[in-house]
Amino acid sequence: MIPEWLRRVASVSPADPHGLNPILNRRAPHDARVRQASVLVLFGGSPTADPMARGGLPADADVLLTQRAATLRQHSGQVAFPGGAADPEDYGAIHTALREAQEETGLDPSGIRPLAVLPELFIPPSGFDVTPVVAYWETPSPIGVVDPQEATRVVRVSLHELLDPDNRFQVRHRLGYQGPAFQVDGMLVWGFTAGVLAGLFAVSGWEIEWNHHDVRDLEVVLAELETGVVES
Repeated sequence: MIPEWLRRVASVSPADPHGLNPILNRRAPHDARVRQASVLVLFGGSPTADPMARGGLPADADVLLTQRAATLRQHSGQVAFPGGAADPEDYGAIHTALREAQEETGLDPSGIRPLAVLPELFIPPSGFDVTPVVAYWETPSPIGVVDPQEATRVVRVSLHELLDPDNRFQVRHRLGYQGPAFQVDGMLVWGFTAGVLAGLFAVSGWEIEWNHHDVRDLEVVLAELETGVVES
């Protein structure tokens, strides 16, 4: 059974009502050579909705994220959903997402209920067509860093903290990219991961109005997090 507070993210396509989320429109060019991949957008928390909260969001609601190792060739140091490339032996996007998440975080896939398979989104730097798989963690299991060469952190991040307007803004990359971002638990969530989260939040019923005009330089924000000094 799908928790009531997750019904909209399980049944409504991610949206970009303010035109701030370029990630949701990324499709592979017709002549592109793409590789298939999947990520697990794993929500956890009480199955019982909180009648006093926006969209019924429970106080303990969270999402599973990892921080990629700084030594990786692609997307090094970035915060991401667990997931990765499809193997020939995989039998669909859900299998890929669960297998990769287990390999990265040590979770037990048997405790996870897949809720929705979202449309593929293209990531130009790596050439992957990535399928986000939205799921609910019915029976949470222990997690942690399995391979330090792949990830330096594995963490359940509070949805209430991600949705806090003080933790939301846009980032601008020097090469022209601009899109949603979240700063939480000493991490900057941006790019593909932030785009998927922002798209789901827009239809969830949980969202709180935030300052869409707050645009920050990506490199400056990352430097502040690294040094622990935040400019006013």
